[in-house]
Amino acid sequence: MLRPRRRGLASINSEVRDGILPASNRLALAPSSPPTTSGAVQRSYRTVALIIACALFMEQMDATILATALPTMARDFGVPATYLSSALTSYLLALAIFIPASGRLADRFGSKTVFRLAILIFLAGSLACGQARSLPFLIAARFFQGIGGAMMIPIGRLVLLRSVAKEDMVQAMVGPIIGPPLGGFIVTYLDWRWIFYLNLPVGLLGVFLVTKFIGQVRGDAPPRPDFTGFVLSGLSLGGLLFGFETTSRSGELGLALSLIGGGLVAGALYVFHARRTAAPILDLTLMRIPTFRLSVLGGSLTRITQGAQPFLLPLMLQLGFGMSAAASGSITIAGAIGSLGMKWLAPAALRRFGFRSSLIVNGVIASAGYAVCGLFRPSWPVAAIFAVLAACGFFMSFQFTAYNTIAYDEIPPERMSAATSFYATFQQLMLSLGICVGAVALRIGMLATHRATPGLANFSEAFWIVTAISALATVWNWRFSPHAGAVLSGRAVASHGPQEA
Repeated sequence: MLRPRRRGLASINSEVRDGILPASNRLALAPSSPPTTSGAVQRSYRTVALIIACALFMEQMDATILATALPTMARDFGVPATYLSSALTSYLLALAIFIPASGRLADRFGSKTVFRLAILIFLAGSLACGQARSLPFLIAARFFQGIGGAMMIPIGRLVLLRSVAKEDMVQAMVGPIIGPPLGGFIVTYLDWRWIFYLNLPVGLLGVFLVTKFIGQVRGDAPPRPDFTGFVLSGLSLGGLLFGFETTSRSGELGLALSLIGGGLVAGALYVFHARRTAAPILDLTLMRIPTFRLSVLGGSLTRITQGAQPFLLPLMLQLGFGMSAAASGSITIAGAIGSLGMKWLAPAALRRFGFRSSLIVNGVIASAGYAVCGLFRPSWPVAAIFAVLAACGFFMSFQFTAYNTIAYDEIPPERMSAATSFYATFQQLMLSLGICVGAVALRIGMLATHRATPGLANFSEAFWIVTAISALATVWNWRFSPHAGAVLSGRAVASHGPQEA
């Protein structure tokens, strides 16, 4: 019985960051460990899972809780709410820059050492965020916090994959579901700073558990550090992302163009460097592999919409509808809830229709769902809004499950680590770019209508702009081979019987 090639660590991180449950057994991300009857081993599994759960809870809740608080934070800092997009993009940018280095650090210094350090950095960043008295300070603190998150989650999952059977894994949906309503409650009834202070007790518990229970694991032959590539790629990603984000601010066009220009120069230097390096931190030659290239391109366009939605929706509900943060938070959990149903239905749909047809049809449906968000008005029943958002969560989660799986169909085993790092980096970058696009779209609409704060029409236009971008992914979805991922989905049949997927 043939089995699909196991996907790498970053493909799991991709699914969680996209807001979906890791795919079910038919799209296995980690092999089941051999059965054991040892009670001590089972208890060890649970202990390791609890440790990883502490990190997952902090990171996933932090990723979803902050958007609900943006209007309140903007009032405290005395800036337009759209400026707070920088606080979201700085964190995601740190993830994009440092995730490729996390695996190499764990292999060189040991997973226990780096994982514990990552949690401490995340906690220090959380404390700094809670103490922020200005937007620039908050942006810097969020970036520092993101450095910890970039190492904490991938290495935590690496420990989990090496120590725990797949059926014993703790799924990472608690944070995305509890984050928005908890953030709304804190902002409405307490102080937004408690959003960050909540991480402290959970993180300290994680540090204690790591010190006591996690073993020190190193790679057998870690690749040589690519410091030059790390610096150049970081400068390129940072310059481009913050440059695009700065275009949403009035009077800062010169700075924005300078950042974008610097990012392009650094990017060109990185391409030159990567072609002459044996093990670059981002291996650009992977884009020659058809299924990987198409998944990166189509997934990137779709993730722009996925990144913009959590930024636009809470602002629309609070600034446009006049809802409290608590009320908007209770609605925005709909997407996470909708993605729950995808876990069981996606494998059967991919097996029945294949990756190409599924990506084309479902991609159009998912984009149309977010276009409907632009039609939301205060007169809509809350139940109807909730239902639309749940459907959006389901179809987008299905889309990302397909992208995150098919990307590795043609990747040879010796290049899997490089592929997962490359894919995760572009994933974070596109989610960040989605926030930038949403902010820029709002800004353009406000300038056109001479408004100081965005109105409902501005939010509608912003939703439709990011929806049009994700719809463009259909062009690349058409280019997949009709037989792409046949073994992964279970559609292929070997001469000796059905293949196991």
